[in-house]
This record gives sequence, C-alpha cells and structure tokens, in this order.
Amino acid sequence: MAERPTTGWRHGIAEEAAEIAAGTLDPECACMAGLFPEKLLRATDAVLDTFEDRLAELGNAGDEQVFAVVERVVLALNAVDEAHNGSAFETDEREELCDYIDQSLTEHGVDVVALTARHGLGRYQLTDKWRKW
Repeated sequence: MAERPTTGWRHGIAEEAAEIAAGTLDPECACMAGLFPEKLLRATDAVLDTFEDRLAELGNAGDEQVFAVVERVVLALNAVDEAHNGSAFETDEREELCDYIDQSLTEHGVDVVALTARHGLGRYQLTDKWRKW
C-alpha cells in the first residue's frame, strides 16, 4: 500500500527529536518540525483521508470519474498550501504527493499510464491541470 507522505514527514520529525534528545543533533540544525507543523500535517491528512475514501468508489470508473477524484484532491491540497502562505509543499513534498496519488490510483485498479496517454498527457502530468503547489 502506498505510504502517505505525512507518515514519512512525521517519522523525520521524530528522528530529529530523538537525535536532539540523545545529543547527536544540535537543535539549531533541526528543521523537520519547522517544515511540517502539526497543523499542516493534520490538514494534509484530512485531504488524503477524503481522497482514500473516494478511491474505494472508483471500481470500474471511467476517465472522467478518475480525473474528478484527482481534481478534488489536488484542489484540496492547493487550499492547504494557500493556508500555509503557498509554502507548505516544496519540490520534494510535491513529488511525494504526486507519487502517492499515482500509486494510490494504481493500487485501486487505475492504469495511470493509459489514462494519461488517452488524454495526451505524460504519466507525471496527471495533476498538472489543477496543481498550484
């Protein structure tokens, strides 16, 4: 099953906290908690919860239905990013979120390569139409 990006971000925060507690990391060098405040993590998880619920409904959905699910998750992530001054998701986070969307769709029977090809898109352009982050 695709791992949510927020799981990895939380793990990074915990690792840094443990290193600080052990004295192996200078608190001045820790950045994860600042990059991923709990408010951002909760908001992102709420969006991904809704996305996952909609995935279960796809079954034998047509292209338009799949694109509608992608559009909704991307627009909701845009709102999260905007609520964090447009800096919630940097390059690595964007890639992780896009990969998560792609992997999750694939795990629910969507052939992302075929879907995007039918619409004149490359595989990694799935979210581009709506994505602002």
